Amino acid sequence: MPAPRTVLLTGAAGGLGTLMRELLPEYGYTLRLLDLRPVDGAPDAIVADLADKDAVREAVRGVDAIVHLAGISLEASFDKILRANIEGTHHLYEAAREEGVRRIVFASSNHAVGYTPRPRGDDPLIPVDVPHRPDTFYGLSKCFGEDLAQLYWDKHGLETVSVRIGSCFPEPTSVRMLSVWMSPADGARLFHAALTAENVGHTVVHGSSANTRLWWDLTSARALGYEPRDDSEPYAEKLIAEQGELDPDDPAHARLGGHFVTDPPVWPH
Repeated sequence: MPAPRTVLLTGAAGGLGTLMRELLPEYGYTLRLLDLRPVDGAPDAIVADLADKDAVREAVRGVDAIVHLAGISLEASFDKILRANIEGTHHLYEAAREEGVRRIVFASSNHAVGYTPRPRGDDPLIPVDVPHRPDTFYGLSKCFGEDLAQLYWDKHGLETVSVRIGSCFPEPTSVRMLSVWMSPADGARLFHAALTAENVGHTVVHGSSANTRLWWDLTSARALGYEPRDDSEPYAEKLIAEQGELDPDDPAHARLGGHFVTDPPVWPH
């Protein structure tokens, strides 16, 4: 499809949102920014809660596509996850349906399948159609988002690319992250491919760079036109020297979700 001109970026004040609001305009997008809190350097950003249906619909009106990054990105109580990640995502999809927006890129997560055993040795890469195995209420909300996206495609013809993001930071910070890291530049490449690929229906892709230590299959992401250019391997020697190799007998190292399986970080708000 032709590149959308105006894209609503939710969660624009967050870590990933901050990276993408700097990188996506390089692909020709005009971004409309939305977050629960003010966005530094963007006085025109919309400050609204996804619980506010009227505000969400107003934010969606007139955009060509949506990149949905908003929500709680760590573990929290089910009530908090329900309001922010589940109800909020539903409100966004309903607003998109009502306003005729045809494409959403949804920030899913590796934690939707966090209890999946990580590959070892010559094991095959984790396929994109691996069953949902959430490791937290947060991961569960990403399962809901993927299923909601499928429903809105089947019922309403609203297309979504659900990107199961590994870890998108300027550089990896742990040995585990060497296998699921997505550089910010590759993140922008993947989101651009997800916004412009033809006939995606509802497509689930794994979101990471072309890491030497990759755990999951990037075939469906490449099919969108994604061409990752980065690799975490230059960071490996230093991280392994500091932290040691992964211990296959440690549950936090044996599953895709890492320490979210054993001791998930809790949302601070």
